[in-house]
Amino acid sequence: METRTKGGTVAEVLRKLNLSTQNFTVHQEKTLRALSYCRTSALGGHIDACDGCGNLSISYNSCRNRHCPQCQGHKKEEWIQKREQDLLPCSYYHLVFTLPEELNGLAIANPTLIYKTLFEAAWATLNQFGNTEGIQLGMIAILHTWGQNLSLHPHLHCIVPGGGINKQGKWKKKVRTDKYLFCVKAMSKVFRAKFVALLRASGNGDGALMNALFSKNWVVYAKRPFGGPKQVIEYLGRYTHKVAISNHRIKEVTDQEVRFGYKDYRKGGEKKEMTLSNEEFARRFSLHILPKRFVRIRHYGILSSSWKRGKLQSLQSDLNIQVTEAKPKTLLNKCRCCKEGNLFAIAVFGQRGPPQDFLFVTQPFSAK
Repeated sequence: METRTKGGTVAEVLRKLNLSTQNFTVHQEKTLRALSYCRTSALGGHIDACDGCGNLSISYNSCRNRHCPQCQGHKKEEWIQKREQDLLPCSYYHLVFTLPEELNGLAIANPTLIYKTLFEAAWATLNQFGNTEGIQLGMIAILHTWGQNLSLHPHLHCIVPGGGINKQGKWKKKVRTDKYLFCVKAMSKVFRAKFVALLRASGNGDGALMNALFSKNWVVYAKRPFGGPKQVIEYLGRYTHKVAISNHRIKEVTDQEVRFGYKDYRKGGEKKEMTLSNEEFARRFSLHILPKRFVRIRHYGILSSSWKRGKLQSLQSDLNIQVTEAKPKTLLNKCRCCKEGNLFAIAVFGQRGPPQDFLFVTQPFSAK
């Protein structure tokens, strides 16, 4: 009898497959297997006690993989809290650098090259426009590789402060109220030239591919500036730790197929549903597993790590910016019973499950 589940998770879909028989790389299979084990007895678990109400609870361990939709919540909050310390008194702009579909084949064959070149070309483009204005800009770039239907769609979401450091080392606020930071058409042409030049220098891509890349217009999308620092932080929360598909978009999972919702942006964001076989769903999801140790969130210019070793703090001091101390906002270690006490582990267990002595005095908190 076929098993049907209303709603569902990525892990549930993966558990219905024999991953060893699919055409995955070793890295992809290892990642997918980790996601399928997330918050199950396969990874063991721990027993927590609350220092307030004394409640005991059993929790299965999470996989902590950056591609897992169940493990990003607290990482996102922690990252956002750190970024709040870096805000500057200026407008912030949202830019999106998108690669054409002609590069998808090369992105599948050599993702490290294509994604690294995408970062480099986007920053080289922005840096060139900043130098023309006589200022050193900054940028936070976040790599997304997916479209709403899980197809390959590499693009960078970038946050750019509308100000920078001039040649005298002083802050220059470049205000363009209700306007874009730079001309989008000009940026698109420069971005295309920078990317193709870097790709050609790497020795990849034949003449036919180069001609195809220059035969069409590339897309650099620009939104109007954010209303203020609060809007910047809210934006970061939506984009920083996203994965290819979140669990809430999955409508139904059966033994053979999965049905999920998506937005068709070619038709004004119209909401639709798509049904894929479990094998095809896993294949599409695997396209968005990044290479080992590949950094998908990068900082440049006055927001880079080198600037944060004193220069940024000195600039904020000169501009009389009061940096508030970051306070934890997550409920990761909070008691689920009283909502106030802190949890601390009193026992750990492996695949065989928790000790029998605890089974009748604890509350289980685990994924299905």
